[in-house]
Amino acid sequence: MWFMPFNILITFILGSALGWLLVKVTGAPQRLKGLIIGCCAAGNLGNLPLIIVPAVCREKASPFGDPDVCHSYGMAYVALSMAVGAVFLWSYVYNIVRVSSREVPKVIKANSSINQNEVTLIQVDESTEPLLDQSSEGKLASCAIESTVKAPVSEHNIVGWLTMLAQKMNLKRILAPSTIGAVVGFIVGVIPQLRILLIGSGAPLRAVQDSVSMLGDAAIPSVTLIMGGNLLRGMKGDGVEAPVIVGVIGVRYILLPIMGTLIVKGGVHLGLVQSDPLFQFVLLLQYALPPAMNIGTITQLFGTGESECSVIMLWTYSLASVALTLWSTFFMWFVVVA
Repeated sequence: MWFMPFNILITFILGSALGWLLVKVTGAPQRLKGLIIGCCAAGNLGNLPLIIVPAVCREKASPFGDPDVCHSYGMAYVALSMAVGAVFLWSYVYNIVRVSSREVPKVIKANSSINQNEVTLIQVDESTEPLLDQSSEGKLASCAIESTVKAPVSEHNIVGWLTMLAQKMNLKRILAPSTIGAVVGFIVGVIPQLRILLIGSGAPLRAVQDSVSMLGDAAIPSVTLIMGGNLLRGMKGDGVEAPVIVGVIGVRYILLPIMGTLIVKGGVHLGLVQSDPLFQFVLLLQYALPPAMNIGTITQLFGTGESECSVIMLWTYSLASVALTLWSTFFMWFVVVA
């Protein structure tokens, strides 16, 4: 299953490149640059695959064999996809939107004309500046020497450097609940002692697993309802030109699925992807999903492109039922027949 994180990384890279080209072609404003690239790069790797894959496994004519086995393996693939996608979203797309939102004031400042009559300059009159006596000069010199001596020590202070890095990256926002859940899931899955303690019908702490599973099952319809509420805001929003919306739809539902088909087929041909049709189906599905809903949360954090994000989400999710149905049908035929 090592190919799945690599496959998700490819979706982010290709989506970012296509989103950047879309920004250049459409001439979208600077404040929407991060939003457009993020919508093209990050797909909804969370609740939609959790709905689609089990539904496909329960079909009578499913090409993936026994429904119980398909559901067991399918949920494992989807869980890994959701975890890796959350890490990439909050570490990659988050910083793209953050950088883009910081560049907006600089562009406005560079393009605005400044009236000299409205600018007040603070000047220092040299005649009123007090003269420094020798004692004060000696104190300043000693302070300068002391600061130069202490500077290298503070620069090599690892704790201070890590603190400064954490403040700049704003780890509190990057470590969203979904990212923390993914990290905890990886830890439990990698450490055998924790896995035996928590996972399985005979695990001593299986009540914890049952409680988490119940919360997770209830979270899927709740997130879907929240997603629908956010889409309603798009009916009132404006400010997004039609070429941008059409471009995002073309990237998410035409270009990326075609590229994904070629990449997965090449991986199978080179022996990099296992022959499991269900695993290949999940890999292909990752290229045909609408934009991640957490992009709306990211835009709200920085206060830029909120209404525009709702408009893009409205159109992409309105067409998702048609696009996902067509691509899912093609993907199932592709992994079984092709």
